[in-house]
Amino acid sequence: MSVLLVLLFLSLATVNINEGCIESERQALLMFKHDVTDGANRLSSWSLHHGHGDCCQWDGVVCDNVTSHVLELHLANPRPLLDDYGSDAKNEATERSKLRGKINPSLLKLTHLSYLNLSQNGFGGIPIPDFIGSIESLRHLDLSKAGFASLVPNQLRNLSSLEYLNLRADIEDNLYVTDLQWLSGLSLIKHLDLSDVDLAQASNWLQVLNALPFLKNLYLSCCQLPQVPPPIHLKLSSLAIVDLSANDIENSLGGSIFHGLQSKNKLAATSYTNTSLKHLDLSNNIFNSSIPESLYSLDSLHAIGNMTSAINLDLLDNELEGPIPITMGNLCNLKSIIFSDLNLNQDVSTILAVLSGCVSNQLDKLDLSGCHLSGQLTNQLRNFKSLKELHLSGNSVSGPIPISIGELSSLRVLKLDQNQLKGQLPNSIEKLTNLEILDISTNLLEGVVSKTHIGNLSKLKVFQASKNSFVLRVSPDWIPPFEIELLGLMSWNVGSMFHLWLHSQKHLRYLDISGSRISDSLPGWLWNFSSSFQYLNLSHNQIHGQIPDIPWAMSVDSVIDLSFNLLNMSNNNFSGSLSPLLCYKLKETMGTVILNLGGNVLSGGIPDCWLNWQNLQVIKLSNNRLNGSILSSMRTLQSIVSLHLQKNHLSGEIPLSLNNCTDLIILDAGENELHGSIPRWIGDSLRKLVVLSLRSNKFSGYIPDKLCTIGSLQVLDLVDNNLIGSIPRRVTKFQAMAKFNGSMGTAISYVIGAGTFVATIVMKGQMLEFGTNLNLVRSMDLSNNKLSGEIPVEVTSLFELQTLNLSHNLLSGTIPDRIGELRSLESVDFSVNKLSGSIPESMSYLTFLSHLNLSFNNLSGVIPSSTQLQSFDSSCYEGNQLCGLPLPKQHSANVAIHNGGGGNDYGFEMEWFYFGMLYEFGMGFWSVFAPVVINRR
Repeated sequence: MSVLLVLLFLSLATVNINEGCIESERQALLMFKHDVTDGANRLSSWSLHHGHGDCCQWDGVVCDNVTSHVLELHLANPRPLLDDYGSDAKNEATERSKLRGKINPSLLKLTHLSYLNLSQNGFGGIPIPDFIGSIESLRHLDLSKAGFASLVPNQLRNLSSLEYLNLRADIEDNLYVTDLQWLSGLSLIKHLDLSDVDLAQASNWLQVLNALPFLKNLYLSCCQLPQVPPPIHLKLSSLAIVDLSANDIENSLGGSIFHGLQSKNKLAATSYTNTSLKHLDLSNNIFNSSIPESLYSLDSLHAIGNMTSAINLDLLDNELEGPIPITMGNLCNLKSIIFSDLNLNQDVSTILAVLSGCVSNQLDKLDLSGCHLSGQLTNQLRNFKSLKELHLSGNSVSGPIPISIGELSSLRVLKLDQNQLKGQLPNSIEKLTNLEILDISTNLLEGVVSKTHIGNLSKLKVFQASKNSFVLRVSPDWIPPFEIELLGLMSWNVGSMFHLWLHSQKHLRYLDISGSRISDSLPGWLWNFSSSFQYLNLSHNQIHGQIPDIPWAMSVDSVIDLSFNLLNMSNNNFSGSLSPLLCYKLKETMGTVILNLGGNVLSGGIPDCWLNWQNLQVIKLSNNRLNGSILSSMRTLQSIVSLHLQKNHLSGEIPLSLNNCTDLIILDAGENELHGSIPRWIGDSLRKLVVLSLRSNKFSGYIPDKLCTIGSLQVLDLVDNNLIGSIPRRVTKFQAMAKFNGSMGTAISYVIGAGTFVATIVMKGQMLEFGTNLNLVRSMDLSNNKLSGEIPVEVTSLFELQTLNLSHNLLSGTIPDRIGELRSLESVDFSVNKLSGSIPESMSYLTFLSHLNLSFNNLSGVIPSSTQLQSFDSSCYEGNQLCGLPLPKQHSANVAIHNGGGGNDYGFEMEWFYFGMLYEFGMGFWSVFAPVVINRR
């Protein structure tokens, strides 16, 4: 027997003794390499030359030490994902290092392959190859963010040994599943990640997952999960991580999940298993009931088997409401609570009291930002000794910052921004020596900030304290102990000079000292930092002197705002052509995100150099003297979200090429000389539009029905054109005008935060500018056209509409009876049309109405009685056949006579009116005195 074993080992040792790997498998790998494009030459070692013949020594290949069979292929893109500060060069290197092309079926010859990782590559939208389902030895398969698209193949069901499967897609990929039944073949699966894969048609998703007994980690974020009717009894007893975030899960399914997890806990308690739910992520869904008590009973699961790991409780961005129950204080192992944007509507001190028991001993992250909290911070904070992150942004917390904040020595992140905090910054802040992020911006804080407060914060990276009334008082030669990366001191009093200590901050990428009373000239050292600015805002000061070389400044990968100084770029007197700026470096891609040259005297046409400006998100060329057409080359601006061209002399039609700019949120081309019809493709392609303004142009034809498919549209301004036809009845599709969702999404949050995002909208006859509050505006203005027909009753379904202006058209028929259902209306103008009938009684319900004009129509009858309608000036009703307050009685009579005939008839009727008065007087007189004359008694 021993002789046979020796012979066996000798035979194995002599297989491919010269090259070290199986010949057929080496050829299979070379065929794989042949079919991929390797821009960074990552597979250079995969060669038969120069001593590279042993495929077990090739990069990314792992073989069995005994048999030399290929066991693993580690071919993920080795470059890490870059953060928002990644440079263009790094981004290009990352793209170049991606494998591309196609996957050769030669991988089937690797009969012992148990591990395959092709993640983070760029296979250009090809389908996941069916043959991968035939590599039955696979235990680990990672194809995440590798550029695969189309239908996930059902052949994956054959991978019965698979324990790890990651198909996470990129946002731009179109990877989808119609039926998840194939998952039932993966009976050993422990880790499953299908995030960003479209599961909208997979109605059996929960039933299939319920049948996977070993599933431990489940990631189904952003999958468009279909709703599943209750009751659903979950049996996933091994689950440790559940991520169902961003799926618009509703209450029925959410309740099933909660109760299922609770049932699972009881099962674990009776069987004494060692399972433990450690991370529950249900963020970005649409739960809208109160927080269920059953959720907080999950602590029993952690008591089984002396489990010390705590649950990470994440309910971010749902519509849950109601206070945190007292039972939450029993979750003694909690380490992370993320309740951001829930409607808790609770006093912050009450929450701190609930959590001040055993929870406070372990808790290292508490996120209650945007939870409608009120009250004051109390000294209960000192109980949270382990806290590393405290997020209370966007609430209504008032009062001072307590001195006890200094006892939280473990704090790394403290965010108290967007509240109503008052008083001074406590000196105890200096004790937070581990602090990396301090955000107290947008409060009512005041007083002096000196070295005493921030002089010991050696780890500080982010200090955001804008929009307070602080005074900065440090010595000119002070050198801080920290290397700050983000500094926001907007609206401070920092003194008249640029502080020299800023020069010592070599890693500064974001600096906002706008409106901080600086009256100095621009120092040369401001442009010599070792790292390029991501954001630099020096606006609203009295800075003077020479503007930096414009092409240099705009080529920086940053936002630079020098406006509203004695030097700036916007709202200045720059004249001439745009060409020297836009076409400065034709062979380079500019990193600029915002280009703001509005309010100057620029003339000539828009140059054809947009190919260099791929990163632009906001273009503001408004209020200039530009002429010519909107160039078709703007189609290359696929990152653009806000395009402002209003108040120029642009002509021609809106180019079809703009349909490539599918992320546009604002398109404002008003007050130009554009003509032609309003393109139908706007409704097909620009589905994210929030503002569409084409006012004061020469557009003709009909309002296309397709516009009504833009569900996100909040502002539609087509004033002062030559539009004809009727108002589309499909206006009911304007979902953002019908239902307030409170947010425009995340696509534009960066440029809003930069303070340069402004939409100009006409409301109540005034030109107003909206920035961060744009999401509160709902307006439709179709006035001064040639629209005819009736006002469609469908308009009355736009319940969030604030401004409705249909004046100066040819509209006929009656005012819709249900107009009173538009309870948010603040301004209504139907003047100068051909409307008839009476004013609907329901208009008296419009309690927010502050502007009304119904003049010069054919309206008749009595003005409905209400405090609101009687409060307007009588001119709002003139030119009709109306009566009642606020019209004076004489005015009402005159209007009726005037509308009854021409000018000559008016005098004739007045004569008969006076004759009638005399006749009635005579009859009354003689009826009293005639008997006296006849009968003297």
